[in-house]
Amino acid sequence: MKTMSGTLPLAVERTRESIQVKQAILEDGHLLENLQGLAEACIRALEAGRKLIFFGNGGSAADAQHLAAELTGRYLRERRALAAIALTANSSILTAIGNDYSYDEVFSRQMEAIGNKGDVAIGISTSGNSENVIRAMKIAEQKELITAGMTGSNGGKLAVHSLYCLNVPSEHTPRIQEAHILLGHVLCEIIEEKFANGRNIS
Repeated sequence: MKTMSGTLPLAVERTRESIQVKQAILEDGHLLENLQGLAEACIRALEAGRKLIFFGNGGSAADAQHLAAELTGRYLRERRALAAIALTANSSILTAIGNDYSYDEVFSRQMEAIGNKGDVAIGISTSGNSENVIRAMKIAEQKELITAGMTGSNGGKLAVHSLYCLNVPSEHTPRIQEAHILLGHVLCEIIEEKFANGRNIS
């Protein structure tokens, strides 16, 4: 299988790698149990008038905003808006805290401000060792939020601070990120099913 650019063989290889990671997820009963447990915890929090708080850096920041948007707007079905926010969305807050304190505090300072007991804090880090994510999770623990981490194979430090750890069985950042959005979409669908009152839109 060849092309002039040589990109097709690479596309096949990367697609196979992605499939292998997802197959490993299917065989990881503990990860799937944590995903279901997290979904149920999110449903209980939302039913109690609490909120879901997502945060991460880079591609994980994009995932945080993506998942918050799916819940605040809609994923597949009509239902009421669900309280979900991403700590990465306000550039003025991020740059003010980064400038006045440090980048390590950009999430923890926000968690201190808006995190409440019973909310769900979902930190996303492919390595599990992003300092600003870890600091926010520690604040979340202190304030008695429900904590969850989306990370890579060994969970890193994030696993220690996560009641529910979704540690994708891979050590390669692109494959982990692809799996994170799959798991995030499943999370959204389980949550939405509880609150849906209309037909599928797609």
